[in-house]
Amino acid sequence: MGQGVVLKGQTLRFIADPFSSPADDAIEHHERGAVWVVDGLIKAVGPASAVLAECGTADVIDYGDSLISAGFVDCHAHYPQLGVIASYGTQLLEWLEIYTFPAESAFSDARHARIAADFYLDECLKNGTTSASVYGTVHAVSVDAFFEAASARNMRMAGGKVMMDRNAPAFLRDTAQSSYDDSKALIERWHGNGRNAYAITPRFAPTSTPAQLEAAGALWREYPTALMQTHLSENTDEIEWVRTLYPDAPDYLGVYERYGLTGEGAIFGHAIHLQPRERDALAASGSAIAHCPTSNLFIGSGLFDLADLKIQAGIRVGLASDVAGGTSLSMFKTMLAAYEIAQLSGYSLHPAQAWRLASLNAAETMGMADRIGNLAPGMEADLVVIDLRSTPLIAGRVNRAENLRDLLFAQIVLADERAIEATYISGIRLYQRPAKFDA
Repeated sequence: MGQGVVLKGQTLRFIADPFSSPADDAIEHHERGAVWVVDGLIKAVGPASAVLAECGTADVIDYGDSLISAGFVDCHAHYPQLGVIASYGTQLLEWLEIYTFPAESAFSDARHARIAADFYLDECLKNGTTSASVYGTVHAVSVDAFFEAASARNMRMAGGKVMMDRNAPAFLRDTAQSSYDDSKALIERWHGNGRNAYAITPRFAPTSTPAQLEAAGALWREYPTALMQTHLSENTDEIEWVRTLYPDAPDYLGVYERYGLTGEGAIFGHAIHLQPRERDALAASGSAIAHCPTSNLFIGSGLFDLADLKIQAGIRVGLASDVAGGTSLSMFKTMLAAYEIAQLSGYSLHPAQAWRLASLNAAETMGMADRIGNLAPGMEADLVVIDLRSTPLIAGRVNRAENLRDLLFAQIVLADERAIEATYISGIRLYQRPAKFDA
């Protein structure tokens, strides 16, 4: 075993769940800490003096008082939509028709898809996001391009081909059989290949026939270690549409339940307007929700009730950018929007809770919390180094911080990609902040 590398700086590690224990006590923080990485895994984390005494001749990179954390995890994103981010003036169903579907049509071209995948993943690294659960398009080549790009960077990523056989332009529709065949071939090619995981991906109930949802359920029964990702109760008009398309279902979630698309490994994007039965069923099934706050605000979908769904009901919830309905790949911006939405619901989201939503909680939704999302021995060394004084405004606030809560909250409210000093994948530095970002 090689001696590896030691990263010195402040370290942040979750030792408890801040949603079920005192939030201030859920983080282990060392102002003079270090992380020792050997062969892509964390060998030790703790006080720098103890780690340096143990690491032998390992190389040392000193980041001063910058914060070393597990990389951020984004549990719901659409990489083909990145080009239409910040598009004006629509809500969900119009957004799909006017912006999303035209943009996705270009992903039948493998070269276009690979350029877009490379750009998306580089932007993730620039923002300290090291893993994500990502939607491709209806085209199988969009998923091949995505996993090829992720493999080239050795990033732990999940993704899948959108299944969509109705209520979409003809140039974006597949069939129940072709979606099954294409998805099965992609699973065989990519699931468990390196650090890749496949996510069976019916876009949402309105764009799938019952036959296609049955095919998706059959796939998941054949490949139970794959993930399943889709959308749920994002928009009130969408919910009414589902009711007309599936009149025999008790509610929106009931459509997915009928076809075996709930349970461990299922990630439902949004889930804003749930009925009490749906809330309880999600909790009982072990399904997870991707909370997409910037998207919910930007597209005008509604306010996610984090306190009820996460704290009261105990549903797994992770944080997600939902680019490009979401307005930023920065998990700082996403955490801030989550805080603001919680405030509107009468709940103050603690910085430790927000940070966990954007890392270990999101990893939990993807079934990967034993590998990513936290600094702990044996975990994969996907790390982010955060300059806590990346701008004069943030530096002034940090200088007045009285505790770790203040320090983290200043980043959540004020930081952006300029705060990302470096991003490591399996202990290899893949991103280093360019000089133009220096404060």
